[in-house]
Amino acid sequence: MKAKLQLALDFVELERAINIAKEAENFVDMLEVGTPLIKSEGMNAVRKFRKDFPDKEICADMKTMDVGRTEVEMAAKAGADIVGILGASDYSMLFECLKAGRNYGCKIMVDMLNVENLMEKAKKIQEFAPEAYICVHLGIDQQMKGMKISREVEKLAKAGINNIAVAGGINSENVGELAKFCTLIIVGAAITKSRNVAESAGKLKEAIEKEISIKSEFRKASFEDEILEIFKKVSTANISDAMHRAQVMNDIKPFKPGMKVIGKAFTVRTFSGDWAKAVESINKAKAGDVIVIDANGKSPAVWGELATLSCIQKGIKGVVIDGAIRDTKEISKLNFPAFVKLITSNAGEPKGFGELDVKISCGGVDVRPGDYIIGDDDGVIVVPEEDAIEVANRALDVYEKEDRIKEEIGNKSTLASVAEIEKWESCKR
Repeated sequence: MKAKLQLALDFVELERAINIAKEAENFVDMLEVGTPLIKSEGMNAVRKFRKDFPDKEICADMKTMDVGRTEVEMAAKAGADIVGILGASDYSMLFECLKAGRNYGCKIMVDMLNVENLMEKAKKIQEFAPEAYICVHLGIDQQMKGMKISREVEKLAKAGINNIAVAGGINSENVGELAKFCTLIIVGAAITKSRNVAESAGKLKEAIEKEISIKSEFRKASFEDEILEIFKKVSTANISDAMHRAQVMNDIKPFKPGMKVIGKAFTVRTFSGDWAKAVESINKAKAGDVIVIDANGKSPAVWGELATLSCIQKGIKGVVIDGAIRDTKEISKLNFPAFVKLITSNAGEPKGFGELDVKISCGGVDVRPGDYIIGDDDGVIVVPEEDAIEVANRALDVYEKEDRIKEEIGNKSTLASVAEIEKWESCKR
């Protein structure tokens, strides 16, 4: 028997969730009222799904960890066929939920997110309630750090565990392999962020039924080349949102519109007008680096056409200067990405003051050697090297969600309506 496909609707806006479910319903077997939606709309969300999709199995992802009997009863009476609880709970709570599920006529899905003794707990749950789903789950925040869906799925199947569900980071490329071992495949973003929900859901369904891999646009980074590819795709605005509205460098912009730069920082600290260290850095930096110069935010210039030609010879990706540049007409013809605070005609003298490859401040933002530098028309942003995988994935998530919202706005709507802005204005004192 082929695995079923469950669509996870992790929205806070009920109308958006319903609309996307309607687009996908011909290709999915089950609909999940996601935890954010339940927290946003309560049991009304479950009731609405039950009413609008009478022929679909409805899962209420309650993520219950306490007062299990009460929450299972609530969800079941609201129309849920399956109620999601957390496997990290103690056995008394788990067994109480399983008993309540039998009493109220719904199945229980035990979400094994962050459960360390997975095999032991799965066996005890199945022994008590063979009908329960055991869900191997890689959480969204774990996915953002580049973690992959666990091989625990295969281990559980080979150990004789039945009714295995799997969730987290699933797309049409990896779902076919997982379908060999699972009863239920839970997919969210690979469908809900698509401009064509029905097409993406259909692709996933095909991959499950044929147990094959189909190329997906929804992939997450785990290696440096993948990080760079994502940073090429997303904007500095996407990255800022991903980093909780992180600041870009103050007053530093591309001197020519349409430029974009991505690479690792090679840092320079110098004095305004002293271009010796700036030029020396070209010999020290590696191909693919971005030279970032702290020149005190003042003129005279520390950079010009000859330094730019040297960078092109070395494969340097661009330069960011908290200071001044000159020869802009010539540099513009070379299409070399240069992001600067000031443009002037006069340079200073090469006195040699300063340092290379040290922590600096550029445009009011700290930059360390090896940090990722991304610049576009909006400005320049810095991503700490150790956070790059997570930030890249979160920025891609922002990009993909905005892409979906564009599609919804295009259907004669507005941003305020789609995102229910008035409802979600801050109510803090």
